[in-house]
Amino acid sequence: MQRRTLLLSSASTFGLAAAGAAPAAVPALASEGQTPATALAAQLVAGRLRSEDLVQDCLQRIEALDRQGPHLNSIIELNPEALDIARALDAERARNTLHGPLHGLPVLLKDNIATGDRMSTSAGSLALDGVRAARDAHLVKRLREAGAVVLGKTNLSEWANIRSTRSTSGWSGRGGLTRNPYALDRSTSGSSSGTGAAIAAGLAPLGVGTETDGSIVSPASICGLVGLKPTVGRISRDGIIPISHSQDTAGPMTRSVADAALLYLALSGPDAQDAATGQAPAPRPGDGMFQRQALRGARLGVARAFFTGFDEADALVDKMIALLKAQGAEVIDPVDLPQPSPAFNDAELDVMLYELKHDLAQWLAAFAPQAPVKTLADVIAFNEAHRDREMAWFGQELFTRAQALGGLDTPAYREALALCGRQSREEGLDKVFQAHRLDALVAPTGGLAWLIDPIASDHYGSSFSTLPAVAGYPHLTVPAGLVRGLPLGLSFVGPAWSEWKLLSLGLHFEQVSRARQAPAFTPRTVPL
Repeated sequence: MQRRTLLLSSASTFGLAAAGAAPAAVPALASEGQTPATALAAQLVAGRLRSEDLVQDCLQRIEALDRQGPHLNSIIELNPEALDIARALDAERARNTLHGPLHGLPVLLKDNIATGDRMSTSAGSLALDGVRAARDAHLVKRLREAGAVVLGKTNLSEWANIRSTRSTSGWSGRGGLTRNPYALDRSTSGSSSGTGAAIAAGLAPLGVGTETDGSIVSPASICGLVGLKPTVGRISRDGIIPISHSQDTAGPMTRSVADAALLYLALSGPDAQDAATGQAPAPRPGDGMFQRQALRGARLGVARAFFTGFDEADALVDKMIALLKAQGAEVIDPVDLPQPSPAFNDAELDVMLYELKHDLAQWLAAFAPQAPVKTLADVIAFNEAHRDREMAWFGQELFTRAQALGGLDTPAYREALALCGRQSREEGLDKVFQAHRLDALVAPTGGLAWLIDPIASDHYGSSFSTLPAVAGYPHLTVPAGLVRGLPLGLSFVGPAWSEWKLLSLGLHFEQVSRARQAPAFTPRTVPL
């Protein structure tokens, strides 16, 4: 067994700082905003930083970069109580009363995660503008218990990008358009677009996104971040405005792997309100710990069918694969993992639409009983009545299609769900993992950020997100570098419940590649 090092507990924040980056001087916070959360936690413990000052710094950067300056427009709403919460946490620290490893750290949440406070929970829709959730989502409760300061809500692709096939990622009726801090004329991808842009720009140390298919890993890759989509069931889905209970999950979006691990530990755990969390295995030796030098002896399969087709991007990925080999990984290149078939993609969409109709009504009843909309049909009617503001650029044909479907007892739904499970797991990922005895699959997370085009919509390229999303398996993306100034992520996909293996592989890769670069806020990438 390889030597393992404790990642964190209520008393091991300094160990985490050592696993990530060394603490930076406090004055650098105002000028750069890129200090790792692990280092900030160490400064809070050492008494060199107060939570109030950290929150104030975040608010100043939000004003300078999000509201003014490059006008990223990544924050849809700020928590009016954030500074008061920070001051209270500072006072508790002075009395040696600590909540947990996030004590005093600001966190941004995607605006489809319920918070039972003075902020709205709207999924970016005007239909829920001003609607306050009845209570915190389970993951928000865990964050507060760990001592986090919920700083605000981030913009997103409206309704987590399930409204239309012709949507523009990063746009919502309530929040407008979020811009990519690496290149302001390029997409943030979606649907966790605001979280991606905000964390990349240093507007907060930690961010939470959600994913159904690609909505954590794609914006993380395109915004130069670490993004972890956990196994479905690791983090409770309670309180997340749903698309599909088969695939939905929340996960960390951060600037380092150690930060992602810190946040992942706080978010994950059982919840009586979410049966899927009961399927998670009991903690095992190594959970909550990084495995040192994890690439040494690891068996990694290269999924070449998912490369981008852009020679410069694929050349960068090949360079990173050579680095994995140099660190002692046993690389099987390629492995036979084909792109999903059209029939598989159709079945995935069918499952989402059936579950959307069913799950959304349940969420509205539980978390927004006072909302003017009670069902998907009500949302469709609202959008029609406010067409000038909600559907100026694209429609709601997926909503309309979902509304026409039957219930979850419909044979067509059950057949689509079975096909998705079989082809993503038994005939897909599991087959390849077992055939080659792999610890993980690697591939580029997706292509580079495309130009924003609200008329012709998104110009998606390749993506490695679908198979692990449909299977419900964990997917970690780590920055691999820049191509013409635009970030590209390297993905590590593993079997169910293998998050700590992926985080360990990602940490080792991050430490030797040192690939992430802070954004430059380039105004435009296309010459006039």
